[in-house]
Amino acid sequence: MKTGKKSFIAFIKERKMGLNDFIQRLVSTPHICQHVEVNNFLKIDENQNEEDSELPESPMFLHPRSSLAEDTQIKPCDFDYLKIIGKGSFGKVLLARHKESTKYYAVKVLQKKIIMKKKEHKHIMAERSVLMKNIKHPFLVGLHYSFQTTDKLYFVLDYVNGGELFYHLQRERIFLEPRARFYAAEIASALGYLHSLHIVYRDLKPENILLDSQGHIVLTDFGLCKEGLEANNTTTTFCGTPEYLAPEVLQKQAYDRTVDWWCLGSVLYEMLYGLPPFYSRNTAEMYNNILHKAPVLKPNVSNAGRELLEGLLQKDRTKRLGVKDDFLEIKYHSFFSPINWEDLMAKKITPPFIPSVVSLNEGCN
Repeated sequence: MKTGKKSFIAFIKERKMGLNDFIQRLVSTPHICQHVEVNNFLKIDENQNEEDSELPESPMFLHPRSSLAEDTQIKPCDFDYLKIIGKGSFGKVLLARHKESTKYYAVKVLQKKIIMKKKEHKHIMAERSVLMKNIKHPFLVGLHYSFQTTDKLYFVLDYVNGGELFYHLQRERIFLEPRARFYAAEIASALGYLHSLHIVYRDLKPENILLDSQGHIVLTDFGLCKEGLEANNTTTTFCGTPEYLAPEVLQKQAYDRTVDWWCLGSVLYEMLYGLPPFYSRNTAEMYNNILHKAPVLKPNVSNAGRELLEGLLQKDRTKRLGVKDDFLEIKYHSFFSPINWEDLMAKKITPPFIPSVVSLNEGCN
């Protein structure tokens, strides 16, 4: 028991990356900046000084995606910036209020020079490309605007204030099965929707899963998404978060959308058992566990739950649950039989937990 507790504490320390360090630095492509679209999008004014002015005024690009006046050019000065709600490798996330509509948003402000210096333009372009598809799903974060100045990129996103799933899991250690099932169902429906658009999420982990103020799931951070992967297509890019890497990714083999179902299995396992299924403080040992060890499925989880985990954590992707009919295989698994999927999508199911959130007016004074 003591060993398990030490392992859990070590795990928490190692994984406290924070919500907004949202672009994983695992893969870079040096030649990507030669691509015309990337070059134009991320072109830096050579004469721009190094000063870190928070709110540059002149927008170089805009792309409205909301009900706000679509013919109006949105600029940084159109928002009141209330407080910093997160910091990442490339910039900050600010709580902002649109002056005209008085609506609240989370605004990611990214420094172009840092992005270029760290060769992370590929991930930024992936995030922007996925968000600009005008994705509309109840459990995916929405982009309202994106624009840029000479030195910064801006993403104006839904403000989601119920906290990371990781935070709640850290506090409670494990979730009871009905609660874990509810979250897994909402996550699975979001992944299934992305797959229908030929997008593989690839980086599912508790830090990228938020709760809204009502207790519903919101998936965020699309920096590692892979577009254009249809049902039978594969890719070989090595990326993701170590605790959740699928065997085929670790072995640098071709992989497909079933990598997301492996990650769902890892997250569900962590919700039910308290740690990822193959976790070890020793990275080499953890990789060996992922490749060769079966997950330990203790009997405090129902037979249906253990069966689902076995199917999702199948090391051979050609036998993994979801390989044939994708989301439908997960949806109709007996573990989810208590879920009314129409009600789930309509947010008619009362969440098992309501986060305690500070009102915006209260929190911004």
